[in-house]
Amino acid sequence: MTPLTPHRTRRRAASRILAAAAGFATVGALVAALPANATQDRHHGGKGGRTVDVQLLSFNDFHGNLEPPAGSSGQVTENLPDGTTRKVDAGGVEYLATSLRTARKSHPYSVTAAAGDLIGASPLLSGLFHDEPTVEAMNKLDLDVTSVGNHEFDEGATELARMQNGGCHPKDGCFEDGKKFEGADYPYLAANVTDEKTGKPILAPYWVWKQGGVKIGFIGVTLEGTPDIVSADGVRGLKFHDEIETVNKYAEILDKQGVKSIVTLIHEGGVPASGSYNYDCDSPSGGAGISGPIVDIAKGISPKVDALVTGHTHNAYVCTIPDPSGKPRMVTSASSYGKLYTDTTLTYDRRTKDIVRTSVKSANHVVSRTQPKAADMTALIGRWNKMAAPVANQPVGYISADIPGRGAASPEAPLGDLIADAQLAHAKTLDPKTSLALMNPGGVRSDLVYKASGSEGDGVVTYGEGFTVQPFSNTVNLADLTGAQVIAALQQQVSGSNEASPKILQPSAGLTYTLDMTKTGAARVVVGSIRLNGAAIDPAATYRVAMNSFLAGGGDGFAALGQGKNPLVGSDDLKAFNDYLTANSSATSPIAPPKADRITIVK
Repeated sequence: MTPLTPHRTRRRAASRILAAAAGFATVGALVAALPANATQDRHHGGKGGRTVDVQLLSFNDFHGNLEPPAGSSGQVTENLPDGTTRKVDAGGVEYLATSLRTARKSHPYSVTAAAGDLIGASPLLSGLFHDEPTVEAMNKLDLDVTSVGNHEFDEGATELARMQNGGCHPKDGCFEDGKKFEGADYPYLAANVTDEKTGKPILAPYWVWKQGGVKIGFIGVTLEGTPDIVSADGVRGLKFHDEIETVNKYAEILDKQGVKSIVTLIHEGGVPASGSYNYDCDSPSGGAGISGPIVDIAKGISPKVDALVTGHTHNAYVCTIPDPSGKPRMVTSASSYGKLYTDTTLTYDRRTKDIVRTSVKSANHVVSRTQPKAADMTALIGRWNKMAAPVANQPVGYISADIPGRGAASPEAPLGDLIADAQLAHAKTLDPKTSLALMNPGGVRSDLVYKASGSEGDGVVTYGEGFTVQPFSNTVNLADLTGAQVIAALQQQVSGSNEASPKILQPSAGLTYTLDMTKTGAARVVVGSIRLNGAAIDPAATYRVAMNSFLAGGGDGFAALGQGKNPLVGSDDLKAFNDYLTANSSATSPIAPPKADRITIVK
């Protein structure tokens, strides 16, 4: 294990002193804004000419994937010179560390930043320990700064403060004898998240990197819609503000402090025209290859901001989108799970203290698994795996082939259907009148892979693998919905807040319908095609519906599902899934992938 360097030790000590001096407290143990002069001095370099190139390394949506993600979740698509594409295995913190450390060589001015969701929705190796292993790994990576994302709020604001400041978990305590969790060496930035009572940011809104006379400010925000995609408990007492207004406010503050070079870390993203990480996003013109929320946000953020590092959509792109003055500005995203990192060159003008925008260059790079592993990360994984092994390696079921979830090629995923079937089966043990189950697609975090990940054998599903698929600790909830409300919920998949980026609910067996994507909004759901066990849905009838607690609260824009009556709470969703696998599979009779033919999609 690599010991802390003197520079990192000083940085940690400085952050603790700043925390004490500021008297942090907004929501319980939440921290207040770090001063703008909170800096680090890890990378050395002397003063040279008028300009200096600063290397900005960035990534996003790591989600605790310390070990290489399995199946399609651990691959990126690459465009080849002959016009074909290939899949490349990528990711894993052992390789990400090597990639970043190699990239930093010969770059005396180098800063590493992230755009949120480093933790939350994590595989068991990190999630079982409330993501302490991932924070430890990010410290070892020498991450300098990150914005929060929506998943940083999965366990609530007080737990997020613990991630920043350290301390043992309030219920589970310390996980290693004689060791106290030290928290993040790097600041979490949350400029647009405030305490409802005080109106103050719950974490630092910005941070300034300084080296050899160079100053670059970082503003961190998450998407304003975070409360719509996180459980109510996770965001209780917090208010989330408009991204553009917030960034522009703090860009003005930084500018008045003499910080003219500014980067925004924003946990919101776009949808690229190509699934290949190295496609030309600026063909035939700047930003032509991207759509989605980040486009309008980028066009609205002040020209004082020189670059945007983005995330949330788990996509890869390097685009130039014009700022409000019409000047091109770099907007990047590095996929997810540590499969890519972005290397951006920011040319800093010492006289103007600003970035020479025409000189900004950026590219995404694959975190290849053919390079050497970082030994300190291998040791970290081994240490935590040893503690997780008694739980993680327990077999819970058997599959006959890969069952795609996160990596499915269509909106209806075979694994999503399987989870819905499992929730319906669990619900029927609580109330035999339960008619159907619906699963949100964002809750399916990975694939089930046939090939053994360890010594368990091919086709064996372990508890750890199931946890990776469903890590949120939701419960399976039952509620009475009218047929009209079921229809409305299906329409909300493709309308309202979900119209621009549809969220297709995964249906249990027996629920079928047609989705006509040639139409717009709610009309995409062909109401006359909706059938339950062959019979048309009756708008006036009442149906007992199973769903996870997130959907039962109206999450992901499904307000209709939050209107249910006669609620009943069952077991947690992972237990329901594992019980279903155990009851319906064996080594000699494994579960086959569902056909994913419950939704007929017209394109």
